[in-house]
Amino acid sequence: MQNKGIIKFAAIVLAILSLYALSFTFIAKKVENDAKEYAKGDPIKERGYLDSISNQPVYPLLNHTYSYVKQREIPLGLDLKGGMNVTMEIELSSLVRSLANNPTDSSFNKALKNAEGKLSTSQDGLIPLFIDEYEKINPNGKLSIFFATKENADDVKLNASNKDVRTFLEKQANSAVERSFNILRTRIDKFGVTQPNIQLQGGSNRILVELPGVTDADKNRVRKLLQGSAKLEFYETYDNQEVFPILQNINNILAAKQPKTESKKPATADTLKADLKNKPALLSAKKDSTKKDSSNVEALAKSNPLFAILTPATYQGQNGQQSLRPGPTVGFANETDTAKVNAYLSQEDIKALLPANIKLLWGVKPVSAATKAFELFAIKPSGINGEPALGGDVISNAREDFDQRGNPEVVMVMKSEGARIWKNITAAAAGSPSDENDNKSVAIVLDNSVYTAPRVSGEIPNGISSISGNFTVDETKDLANVLKAGKLPAPAKIVQEAIVGPSLGAEAISSGLMSSVVGLIVVLVFMMFYYNRAGTVANIAVFSNVFFLMGVLASLGAVLTLPGIAGIVLTLGMAVDANVLIYERIREELGLGKSLKVAISDGYKHAMPSILDSQVTTLITGIILYVFGSGPIQGFATTLMIGIITSLFSAILISRLIFEWMLKKEMNIKFSNPWSDHTFKNANFPFVKKRKIFYLLSGTFITLGIISIIIRGFSFGVDFKGGRTYVVRFEKAVTTENVRQELNETFGVVSEVKTFGSNDQVRVTTPYMIDSQADNADQLVEAKLKEGLAKIKDNKGTVMSSQKVGPTIANDIKISAIYAVLLSIIAIALYIFIRFRKWSYSIGALVALCHDVLLVLSFFSLFNGILPFSLDIDQAFIAAILTVIGYSINDTVVVFDRIREFLNSHHAKTDKMSIVINDAINSTLSRTVITALTVIFVLAVLFVFGGDVIRGFSFALLIGVIFGTYSSICVATPVVVDLMKDENKD
Repeated sequence: MQNKGIIKFAAIVLAILSLYALSFTFIAKKVENDAKEYAKGDPIKERGYLDSISNQPVYPLLNHTYSYVKQREIPLGLDLKGGMNVTMEIELSSLVRSLANNPTDSSFNKALKNAEGKLSTSQDGLIPLFIDEYEKINPNGKLSIFFATKENADDVKLNASNKDVRTFLEKQANSAVERSFNILRTRIDKFGVTQPNIQLQGGSNRILVELPGVTDADKNRVRKLLQGSAKLEFYETYDNQEVFPILQNINNILAAKQPKTESKKPATADTLKADLKNKPALLSAKKDSTKKDSSNVEALAKSNPLFAILTPATYQGQNGQQSLRPGPTVGFANETDTAKVNAYLSQEDIKALLPANIKLLWGVKPVSAATKAFELFAIKPSGINGEPALGGDVISNAREDFDQRGNPEVVMVMKSEGARIWKNITAAAAGSPSDENDNKSVAIVLDNSVYTAPRVSGEIPNGISSISGNFTVDETKDLANVLKAGKLPAPAKIVQEAIVGPSLGAEAISSGLMSSVVGLIVVLVFMMFYYNRAGTVANIAVFSNVFFLMGVLASLGAVLTLPGIAGIVLTLGMAVDANVLIYERIREELGLGKSLKVAISDGYKHAMPSILDSQVTTLITGIILYVFGSGPIQGFATTLMIGIITSLFSAILISRLIFEWMLKKEMNIKFSNPWSDHTFKNANFPFVKKRKIFYLLSGTFITLGIISIIIRGFSFGVDFKGGRTYVVRFEKAVTTENVRQELNETFGVVSEVKTFGSNDQVRVTTPYMIDSQADNADQLVEAKLKEGLAKIKDNKGTVMSSQKVGPTIANDIKISAIYAVLLSIIAIALYIFIRFRKWSYSIGALVALCHDVLLVLSFFSLFNGILPFSLDIDQAFIAAILTVIGYSINDTVVVFDRIREFLNSHHAKTDKMSIVINDAINSTLSRTVITALTVIFVLAVLFVFGGDVIRGFSFALLIGVIFGTYSSICVATPVVVDLMKDENKD
């Protein structure tokens, strides 16, 4: 063996670097275990302990601090650690409107609306779609009339072409996404989670945010932090006395629209006061305060549609009569009724009753912790276009503090110009010092929600103001953080979200470790059992491979996910493939009568082309999977690619060094046991002759599968069809039919409920409100879910994890998946052509790959709902399909290599080509079966021990490997035989 010194040196260096990279994880875990022991189950105490030592040395000799060590440990994915993963999408339509000088133009709005509608089915972005739609509506129209403004004068001239406008808009969009990314990163950095991750998704207006450790209790806080655009505004306000007659008129108009019944006439001032006196108090702190008297509610809703859900702001005077409360609050409504109030006020005839210079905005929080009632405020804009009296760009600093009563508040400091304007605003609101009833309120509005609207008792000359209310310390901290980070250039919405609870993460770690350990043991035992002492050498190479793989993952800072662990387990099975190829060639060389030393040398030499070809094709699928995948699937692709490289190093070089050492020591090296010595020897199965039977078998199953796909279709995962998914665990066993019935009734739409693992756990998928643009849509859906689960008596359900995928991103995931599969097949077929220089080989490989994909798809359609676990088509399934493609071609390439070798040298030219090819297949039968068995063993372990989350994924891999092994022998090679022009007829 040449260059042994260099190989030894490289192995030692790689081992030292791997050990160093892994040491950070070991030390971080030791420190955290000390913290757990100190805290004795108190998470706050544990966090305080870790914070206190964050800058203290904890690494022996090198004196690295805990903070330094923590940043370099192997980070766990959210599916293992628990936490929140969201994909934010910047609303470019709002940006386009803000850049235009006439955004109310009908053609402009129609084009933008059409573009937004096509986003969910097109791979183009909003800007090119908007340009195309406008040119369809107005073929000769110039967009420059909208964007040639004073602010854009340097970029867009009045005579600019639509192409120039597109360039300008795309530049502004890229800038807005970049600024949004920086602002969100600033907010997240101050949120207080360990190892947050935020990254731009290249070529799109999306931003990925990962927050480890965020619990279900924190999710609304995170949503608010991320989606708030931080548009801060200061408004003057109307008084309730001024607005009440308008609301009364609206109520009467709505009542007149109601069907004619014997119900009461629309309200007058006097009759309304009587109704309000008898109506249950919305602001009562009693437990049943938000429940209306069922005997009155129907009549009240018909005679007073608006006031049945919006209680006017009144108080009970000394004479017992209801009087209008002074101030900007004009009414109260339950959280569940706010959407209906908004719908009433959005009707065209109702909007005509409202003055042009009035805004009705909701308060940001319920009036008190004991009620779900929100205040409706009457805001007075300063100009005809709804401008505030003062914008939020005047704020120079914001900090959390406590007011005189000890309640949390946010103190804002204004710049000098803002302070001057603020002084004038507050002076005008304060009114006459001699009249205490002359003072008015000023509303502080953030993202169209009123945070506070205090009455002003005197002018504020120093530019300092505060936001106070029933806020928690965390809420004021987040608010100050948002204000300091700055305003987003365009609204940001969550289009994809996943939350994994810590207990589910702990279970995933447990199942992942179990599957890894059992998989490793299975491979080690099998190799020793089949290959005798040479199997021990292969096992050392496997251990080296795992060690190097984990070391490289640690040094790269790659995130370890549950599919990533699956990739490691799969790598264990595939890692022995190179050893099996080498050992089978060595056994052949020994069978030819060569000495042990020569046989080992020639075995490595002759196995090398097949090893490299098979690993390169698998690497191609890994790269494509990484490029087109996201989140945990990228984790799987990362471990798969790194595993391929480290397994090559270990199987080829490390094992060769060990054999050289054993030969030098004159040790007895055996490559088989007595029982395995003759296994598959002199095999002569007529694969080529029986090929038509194989065609018939495959064709029959695929035909049945296609019929099933047409009739039954697939069960698509939420990431392919959009919607929300919740994993719910109950205290006792539950039937899916019972859960489905209650949730369908509650949601009002058909939801999917499947058993998820044990019979006390289900997975709920619902399209309910997935298209809603409401800021509180997630909270409303979760409230409905809990309402439906509460109907299941004496069996409490707890949400363990949740996922949300918007329709636009679901379509993108689906299209990316199709591209990934097609690109993998084409890339591999091209590689086969380059290596073998014959299209017959490429077409044979192509047919085999399509055959494998169709078989797996057919299986998932035929047996969906029959097998006791999920057979969803989702991102994980696509990852499995791509891996199957890689494995199948791996097998096929080895057979093709042997066919080429036999055609070139092993047989006389007079032999029939079909006989030569059949001999080549039989000569690789041992390698094909042994490799398949090792992979099938570890996949079976992964299927059994890997947990519910990846059971469908591991099952797809399992059947895919079986189909791939079959196709490499019984489909790919027969197709090559039939395509070769010089084949003799059988």
